Amino acid sequence: MHPDLSPTLPVIPEVCAELWASAARVLDANWVGDHTVPSRTLYPHQWSWDTAFTAIGLAYVNQPRAWRDLRSLFAAQWPDGRVPHIAFDPDTPEEAYFPGPRFWNVPAYAGRPARSSTGLVQPPLHALAAWEVYRHAAAHGADAVQQARIELDRLYPRLVAQQEYLGDRRDAGGGGLASIVHPWESGLDDSPAWDEALAAVPADPGLLDRHPRRDLALSDAAHRPTDTDHARYVGLVLDYQAGEYSDTGLAERHAFVVECPGFNAVLATAELALAQIAGVLGRPSEARRHRERARDVTAAIGRRLWNPETRTFHARDVRTGRLSPAHCVSGLLPLMLPDLEPDQVDGILAELRSERFGLPAPSHDRTAREFDTHRYSRGPVWINVNWLLRRGLLVHGRRDEAEELRRRLVRLVHRNGHFEYFHPEEGGGLGTSAFSWTAALCLDLLADRSAPAYARAA
Repeated sequence: MHPDLSPTLPVIPEVCAELWASAARVLDANWVGDHTVPSRTLYPHQWSWDTAFTAIGLAYVNQPRAWRDLRSLFAAQWPDGRVPHIAFDPDTPEEAYFPGPRFWNVPAYAGRPARSSTGLVQPPLHALAAWEVYRHAAAHGADAVQQARIELDRLYPRLVAQQEYLGDRRDAGGGGLASIVHPWESGLDDSPAWDEALAAVPADPGLLDRHPRRDLALSDAAHRPTDTDHARYVGLVLDYQAGEYSDTGLAERHAFVVECPGFNAVLATAELALAQIAGVLGRPSEARRHRERARDVTAAIGRRLWNPETRTFHARDVRTGRLSPAHCVSGLLPLMLPDLEPDQVDGILAELRSERFGLPAPSHDRTAREFDTHRYSRGPVWINVNWLLRRGLLVHGRRDEAEELRRRLVRLVHRNGHFEYFHPEEGGGLGTSAFSWTAALCLDLLADRSAPAYARAA
């Protein structure tokens, strides 16, 4: 086993100082004037949940940029409340990224020009990010606190609209959960959690002739989704686009409609963050409503996505009602929710401690046939997902394991660099380098060991 993944050695001050400085440099290098890009090479626009993770790190080193990042993203919010998964930079050439603005062909909306965003979403981590930036404002002085209060007041209605869109228009299954309509919306793009649902989606290889991939010019093909899956991804976008990005009748007309445990865990966590924000803004009745909503989503996750036989959570295909058989890291993310049933907490912890996963957790079951040490969300370790898991351990009072995970993640990045993701056995960096959310979350891992205010005792 690689030393990065072995039992923890102490994280010495010199390591912390080096990692802090290198992380701050990555965030500086990826700042483009009004937002942070995930990567200068592979991802030259603004991504939605990347922005949330990045803001959490910027809270320590540059509060104005953290708020500017969030404002920039929410300037792209649609009138229906959705926050697009990419806000396109008009100064970036079309050929720099596929699928680019012309492919999405989104009409003008809310004062924004046509083709300025995509029509998909990503996990709504932004309320939590806004809360974390506000929480750390005091360390930057009284003016930062005052500005943070102004920023919360400005963002709050937009964050609420985002939640209402997902909770209403995206409840395709009618069971109280948001559905994703494309694997890209999950944040775990090619996870085996989608394999069964994707099998029903036509894979037209001609789509790749008409819309050539550009990611393979910058990244090893063995690390990226396959051509077959990519053809399905393109086809799903075209199908959703043909319906003018409408969410009416999704289960009847769209080929991929899935309830993801990770996405919905973030949805419920956002409600908990909104409750805290509403409290700061002096809106107690709204804070109560957000807490109730978080409990409702948590209960729905337990009803619809828990498999008592495997004792973990699985994605549900809304069109067929079937739970995916795959054991994926997304099934562990409901650990973030304080109102999860005790038996479900125990089940997740047992899964996390088993030979399937371990710390840091890979993106997929290590024992499964589909496990792939290099390919994106089919095995590699992602810092952002493990950051969420660490939060879940803290929420349920598992401080020792949370600290163990924190130290392993710090050493992993210090030894290998701020890569997009990492080899789950050897620890080497994979994907693109100088990746923003890896750098940003390292700052948080180094600076903050506190538990969420609503954490439970073990």
